[in-house]
Amino acid sequence: MTDRPEEFDLLVVGGGKAGKTLSMDVARSGGRVAMVERGMIGGSCINVACIPTKALVTSARAARQLRNAATLGLVVEGGRVDVDLLRAHKQDVVEGMVAANRQQFLESGLHLVIGEARFVGPRTVRVALADGGERLLRGADVVINTGTRPHLPSVPGLAEAGVLTSDRLLRLDRIPARLVVLGGGTVGVEFAQMFASFGSTVTVIEGAPQLLSREDPDVGDAVMRVFLDDGIDVRVAVSVARVDRDADGTARVTLDDGTLVTGDDVLVAAGRAPVTDGLGLDVAGVQLNERGFVVVDEYLRTTAERTWSAGDVAGSPQFTHASLDDYRIIRANLAGERRSTAGRLIPYTVFTTPELARVGLTETEARAPGTTSRSRACPSPRSPGREPCGRPRACGRR
Repeated sequence: MTDRPEEFDLLVVGGGKAGKTLSMDVARSGGRVAMVERGMIGGSCINVACIPTKALVTSARAARQLRNAATLGLVVEGGRVDVDLLRAHKQDVVEGMVAANRQQFLESGLHLVIGEARFVGPRTVRVALADGGERLLRGADVVINTGTRPHLPSVPGLAEAGVLTSDRLLRLDRIPARLVVLGGGTVGVEFAQMFASFGSTVTVIEGAPQLLSREDPDVGDAVMRVFLDDGIDVRVAVSVARVDRDADGTARVTLDDGTLVTGDDVLVAAGRAPVTDGLGLDVAGVQLNERGFVVVDEYLRTTAERTWSAGDVAGSPQFTHASLDDYRIIRANLAGERRSTAGRLIPYTVFTTPELARVGLTETEARAPGTTSRSRACPSPRSPGREPCGRPRACGRR
């Protein structure tokens, strides 16, 4: 390898939804594009997030239906969850999408570089290739799209207790007889109900007063009732003081009120941390915030010239469709147009059974002081004691 970098019109570090879509788009338009990826072809969604999780949610729902088949007049004998078949089903879905993504990359004409990238100057990275050797790459424009990884909080004993993250649990080495889930957010509730459907005895521990703390209290209460009906033990408004692992393999979770919860495995679902360590972003002139996310403006520009960031690592809402919209924003701005993240509404779904979906403000946010009338939430026809106004355009809602 020489000290003269290979020059590209676009250099993308990280192949998440925004990065891979932009890379293929520019390459198909005739641009010279390099995309550096550590090895997770297709990004987190396909490999360790949306796709494998939802594949298993489908299996979990089928298991629930089988258990309740008698209520529909059906007799099902011998139905059981087979972890090897579950894993094969999940892997088949993932591997099919990885192969499809790899083929799309090749057909688009982009240069796919598998390895670890580190910035050695503005818009310039040195890549330690997965198969050995190095490459020095520079882009006229650069996009950072390295995503996030599961966050492990600094709880005494947690690191030594052999706990699981969502990434590791998706490997499906086993179905835990007793699973303790630390965190009642989106990841926590989806995995809790999934493994309860697979036959695990599940306990959820959440420090906030309710499950899904970003939702309205009545929504959290509704999810709580569903979980209790499913036999899931839910502890809210309590924090974890420490986690230990006994010699016989039992995990012991001590809560701040002195209560002890035991299980065979502990899943930590405490949010995600940005993948920015070791990238050398300071050398590139890219500033990070106090949590390690890339600082961007509403146009997704970083603090470095002609350097952009997209997806989870840029602090965007952690959804694939949000990352896809980041792609649209960067693509427009590269073309000299003006498009920003300002004012965009991000719809999302939590894949519990039944699902929870929302877009825009919660009722609590809409009623907060200073919220304008245009932001008021229209009352739901299903809300007890309320009737819809019948005039959805009167308050400016569309």
